[in-house]
This record gives sequence, C-alpha cells and structure tokens, in this order.
Amino acid sequence: MTDLVIRPLVAGEEHVFDSMPDPLPQLRQVSYADGIAGGGYRPENTWVALRSGRVVARAAWLLPPGAVGAPWLERFDLDAEPEVGAALLRAAHEALGGPGLYFAAMPAHWRRRPEVLAVMEAPMAAARLAGLVERGERLRCSWTGTPLPAVSGRYVFRPAADPTEINALVARIAEPDVLTGMETARAVGGVDLATDPLAWLSGSASEWRIALDDGVPVGLVRPAGDACYPLIAYLGLFDEAVRSELLVEAVRALAAGGAREVLADVDAHRVAVLAELERTGFRQLRSRVLFAPATGTPPASAAPPGPAVAAGHLD
Repeated sequence: MTDLVIRPLVAGEEHVFDSMPDPLPQLRQVSYADGIAGGGYRPENTWVALRSGRVVARAAWLLPPGAVGAPWLERFDLDAEPEVGAALLRAAHEALGGPGLYFAAMPAHWRRRPEVLAVMEAPMAAARLAGLVERGERLRCSWTGTPLPAVSGRYVFRPAADPTEINALVARIAEPDVLTGMETARAVGGVDLATDPLAWLSGSASEWRIALDDGVPVGLVRPAGDACYPLIAYLGLFDEAVRSELLVEAVRALAAGGAREVLADVDAHRVAVLAELERTGFRQLRSRVLFAPATGTPPASAAPPGPAVAAGHLD
C-alpha cells in the first residue's frame, strides 16, 4: 500500500468524493452533494483513499446540524482490498476521536443477491479489520398504495387523551414492534425512541391512536405525516392480535392526509412483525447492518439515512 494516499477532504473537494462511481445505484439514499448542502456531511468528516490519483475508498460520517451525539459512518464504499478500507477507517477514527457507529446500508434481501454481496463483502470485512463488530440489523419497509386488508371490527380506535396517557402506556411496552428513525433519534437528540418517544416526536397527543378491546387499551401507534416522509414512528402492543388492525389504522390515517408512501422500520429478527407488515402491503426497501466498536459503545438499534420529526432528518 506504499502508493496509497489516505486523507480527509477539504472544502470545495466534493467532486473528489463523487468521482468514485456509486457501487449500489439502486439503493435509495441521500446524495453526498445534498448532504453537504444540508450540513450533515462535512469535508473534514469525509475521508478518501487514493491510489495513483484514483479514489478507491471513500467514507463519509454524518452529523445533522444541531445533533448532540457523535458523527456516524453513513457512506463507506470500497473498490480495493479490505486492508485499504481498514487503513482508511483507522486513520479517520484517530482524527475523529475514536471509532463510532457504522450503518452498512444495502438493498432489501441482500443476502440472496450475489451482485450486492460482491459489493458489500469488502467494506464489511474492512469494518471488522478496523475493530468494529456487527450489532444487529434493521429493515426499512414501504407501503405505496397497496389495498389494505379487511379488519374484524373487534377493536375501537381513539386519539390519545394527553401525554400522560401516552407515557403510561409506553412504559408498559418492553419492545415496540415498529420504531422508525430510532437511530437518528438517539444520535441526534440523545433520545431512546422506544422508552421516551415524546421527547423526539413533535405534534399533538391526539395524533397518537390507541386501540381498545372492550374498553381496555391493547396497543398504540403514532403515524407521523409531518416527518421527512410519512411514517409509522412508533407501534407498541399489549396484545399481538391487534397488530394487523393497528397497522391498517395507521396507514389509513396517513393516506387520508395525502400520503402515497408510508415507511416503517423493524428489527430484522422480529419475524412476526415483518410478516404482518408484508400482509398489510409493506415491501422491504433496504437493510442497515449496524457495526459498533467492540467495547464501550452501546448499539443504537437496541439502525441507520432518520427523523422523526423533531430534527427533520430521516435516513
């Protein structure tokens, strides 16, 4: 690697980052130029490796304006051996104050797609060589107008009365089914969307919908139509039987407000939740595999390009 140059960019060198062809053009994500314009990407947080003047690796750490946390690695592309990528990451980690989180974004069903595996094997191997370990996977799903399934009529839905009612119900739910943008909520606002959603989600308590079975709450959901994209920000249950109808209720509320697409994020290991999303008409858009330092950093997905709503940025 004697002919290798590893360095951060300087202002005005955005074209250097973009001189490397996008290895996964089918993946929907914020462009580097748009990230620079919005202030989330910065030249000093963007590193490249050049061999004979050609960019063979690039890495861009993201931190939206006003964020309280540390930058996370959002873009990492490698057209060289994993050792080159690892050298780039180590140099950047030293300059940035240590290793942080890396969200490896890939198209949906990436394990069954040889062309995606061929692209991602090297950067993921480089992340491991640089001391990062896998800590989970999150899937983003999208509803785009598919007819919704019929509901039983068993449940009654009403708006939440006030924040106190929402917080009391949230406190009883150990693991919400859907949390969209939770990575950004933690990194930008220092908020755990699973336990304190009102610290991140703006708007009225009446935008939350509570499902009742014979007058007893069995679940609640927060459709967010005022985020970067219409999305299901939070969905939690006391009775799994209501999951399908609560999803339908949330999508209907957003569609009634003009949404043509609704996003929902779910942990990949939540097989039953994913199956219910698919029965409701959602289809997988992408996967984000979380890499974190081997010690000292809790996983942010206990994933990443968020928003609820407070920060106006949804990855």
